[in-house]
Amino acid sequence: MADVVELCAQLVRFDTTNRGHGDSEGEREAAEFVAGVLSEAGIEPKILESAPRRANVLARVPGTDPALPPLLIQGHLDVVPADPVDWSVHPFSGEVRDGFLWGRGTVDMKDFCAMVLSLLSDGLRPRRELVLAFVADEEDRGEWGAHWLAAEHREFFDGCAAAISETGGYTYHAPAADGRTVRLYPVGTAERGTAHMRVTARGRAGHGSRRNDDNAVVHLVDALHRIAAHRWPVHLTPTVEAFLRRAGEALGVSVDLSDVDGTLARLGPAAALVENAVRNSCTPTMLDAGYKVNVIPSVAQAQLDTRVLPGSEEDLFATIDSLLGPHVEREFVAHQPPVQAPVDSPWFEAMAAALRAEDPEAVVVPFCMGGGTDAKAFSPLGINCYGFAPLWVPEGYPYNAMAHGVDERVPVEGLRFGKRVLGHLLSSV
Repeated sequence: MADVVELCAQLVRFDTTNRGHGDSEGEREAAEFVAGVLSEAGIEPKILESAPRRANVLARVPGTDPALPPLLIQGHLDVVPADPVDWSVHPFSGEVRDGFLWGRGTVDMKDFCAMVLSLLSDGLRPRRELVLAFVADEEDRGEWGAHWLAAEHREFFDGCAAAISETGGYTYHAPAADGRTVRLYPVGTAERGTAHMRVTARGRAGHGSRRNDDNAVVHLVDALHRIAAHRWPVHLTPTVEAFLRRAGEALGVSVDLSDVDGTLARLGPAAALVENAVRNSCTPTMLDAGYKVNVIPSVAQAQLDTRVLPGSEEDLFATIDSLLGPHVEREFVAHQPPVQAPVDSPWFEAMAAALRAEDPEAVVVPFCMGGGTDAKAFSPLGINCYGFAPLWVPEGYPYNAMAHGVDERVPVEGLRFGKRVLGHLLSSV
């Protein structure tokens, strides 16, 4: 049997740092390792490079019921940077200490990749065919990974009915109204879309000492103030509404969908799972204007990080245009629409059953990610994408601080729990 902890440690030891904008160590060695594990399990992989060292691994695993449509399992091999100076252990050591496996990528998301590889190494016989994609570049824009595969090798994913990947299926310990601790397991059924925008204000150039009522910098600052001060209205998606109802019932909290902010307050710590998914957001993050202090420039620019809920894009962009005003125009730097999969579906029920097989007291709830994943590449292919990378975590473990954080680590027993849950799902779904 292939130990999931050791497999994860080996993956962590490959430095697959992705600094963005094409600056990457590359995934080649990690991809070769993955391909080797699959080959030893009797599965025929292929490595596809979208650019030198930007490697992706694809494979298919036959199911016991060939009449069923395939399930896509996709995970990324790249990780965000980690400075060893900041860490208690070297971030690429894959060290086991105090019941945890430490290292960059242990939570995001080499743990899930290791679970899949370990199951297949053990001879898993899935009920339906599995399409495997271990990809590059998720930690940037996916252009060398999932989006490239979806565009250039779309035929490989034909027929896939659903997909699983990050983020979801982990333990969230939440206090109930009666003092109990309830174990919620959020499963990702939606993601906010990403719309990174560049906004440009234009005016009349001039001397800094003279009055200028057509100052591009002032036009931009006024527009950004309106954007930052805007209170976005509540927009309830099916996923968020289902989360509020089911989590509220489990925690003994009254849910009033006409007063979402009040409901969030009553949910207590559990509100953190949903608070970023009840509204759209638009955040100014970058500024660029001027070249000399005594010169009023004719152009000033900023960039906005905009996140949009399913079913609300048209209203969001219309609102942004009205807030920017007449002197400012916008353009997309990156635009990836929201993702939404059915909450009430056999897929969701199968994931819930797999979690309850290992934790009978699990309360499984749908969840909308505030950010995004490679699901944005595969969802447009007609694949229902779910966030399901099961993981048991102990109470007090700061799961949300692990991904991209210092001292990223995963519980050893959590990895083994996740592998068992994933085995239940793939054997039955």
